[in-house]
Amino acid sequence: MVRSGVATDAGMTPNIDPISSMQLPVVSDTPTAKPATPADPDSNARGRYAVVSLGCPKNLVDTEQMLGRLDEDGYQMVDSVDSADFVVVNTCGFIDSAREESLGAIDEMLALKKQGKIRNVVVTGCLAERQQGKLLEARPEIDAMIGVFGRNEIVSVIDRLQSGVEEQQKVFRPAAVKPLSDAVRTAVTPRHFAYLKISEGCDRLCTFCAIPKMRGKHYSKPMEQVIDEAKRLGDSGVREIVIVAQDTTYYGKDIYGKPRLADLLVELDKIESVDWIRLMYFYPMYIDDQLIDTLAGAKRILPYIDMPLQHASDQMLRRMSRKTTRSLQEEIMGNLRSRIDNLVMRTTMITGFPGETDDDFAQLMDFAEKQRFEHLGVFTYSVEEDTPAAKLPNRVPAEIAQQRYESLMALQQKIAFEWADKRVGSTEDVIIDAALPDQEGVWIGRSRAEAPDIDGVIYVSGIEPGSDVGVGSMVRCEIVAADGYDLVAAPLE
Repeated sequence: MVRSGVATDAGMTPNIDPISSMQLPVVSDTPTAKPATPADPDSNARGRYAVVSLGCPKNLVDTEQMLGRLDEDGYQMVDSVDSADFVVVNTCGFIDSAREESLGAIDEMLALKKQGKIRNVVVTGCLAERQQGKLLEARPEIDAMIGVFGRNEIVSVIDRLQSGVEEQQKVFRPAAVKPLSDAVRTAVTPRHFAYLKISEGCDRLCTFCAIPKMRGKHYSKPMEQVIDEAKRLGDSGVREIVIVAQDTTYYGKDIYGKPRLADLLVELDKIESVDWIRLMYFYPMYIDDQLIDTLAGAKRILPYIDMPLQHASDQMLRRMSRKTTRSLQEEIMGNLRSRIDNLVMRTTMITGFPGETDDDFAQLMDFAEKQRFEHLGVFTYSVEEDTPAAKLPNRVPAEIAQQRYESLMALQQKIAFEWADKRVGSTEDVIIDAALPDQEGVWIGRSRAEAPDIDGVIYVSGIEPGSDVGVGSMVRCEIVAADGYDLVAAPLE
């Protein structure tokens, strides 16, 4: 069993574009996809396990890496907690809602342990890194906690627990914080797409963010390692690679003395076994002419960029320590739009940050209306302990932050619906993610303009029964209708 959550750059359960309730589920009691089949409870596996994976795609990569190591060591996944010997809960700890969901999952598994249905509960990920003492004090029944950079310890920890050895040490966190290889992975995404993490940690000191405290300073993977991992994914059948990091545009600065994302993308664009490369989590710095030219001239890199901007008021950007201004953001957007054909932009914004005035919010609304982002998500500010913003004066009342959230989302809904209407009549390559349950012949897919899980979807109908179209197929379609944030398409072939 893999039970998973979906997140954007800012944590679990985000306020993203509202989408159809018919979209792919973001929480499932069965794997979305996995090359290996779940274990037979009567098999000779060393032990049987289930996984709860929460948080952002970077965390999902960590989950897949741990699963790969467990599988290599002879442990096997089962499709029900009831037949599992142990459960691994990979947590998110970024914002209140993420922590609540993670704690809820932990408590659910501990309740099953108390009932004797499972033997061990191991907690990993960002919450285990951030709240080690608090977690163990409140929940001493947790058998082991593995921090973000201790994930390679998963097998040795489980080996000792399964052998009945009482752990004297419950927290596993190495002193050295370096990016880890993701070459050994067991996929929990559908086989045709995968996330590829190119760096770990973050050197940005945004005042609202606790990620550097959980994931450390920025460390890039060597370029050769990233390319090798991408080739492995392509050779395994992955058609779409989604590039993720805490700060994608900063890639390589620590190793090579300057950002080298453009150089990396040139090499990734040569991998013939991959059809699409999608870019997430740009920071509005280090976007230079070389990078823009690389994106504009690429064969496989999609004209899709996720660049969380957080705000557009200079006062708010200063208080957030974003190291940018509205005019600089407008200049960057103008350069990207003018030089990359059919560019699709996603961003996220925060309402209710301490000190946000009516005028600050009016500037944010004006910016969003003028920039007309194809995808825009909104968060209300969440107070994070041990961050500078937690000490800032002039807190915005929660009801005002919520009202501003609703106003910005209403504006974005109008922009997104208008964009969807304009796409009717166009032709798109659509990658098929799943069959629509209970509707034979209807498939759920995405085009270049939709990232997995966080954007709208395209419903494809009219595919003849018995055709070779299935999950992972790329189908040329005509967009025939818009349905809110989603689209309806018919195959051309």
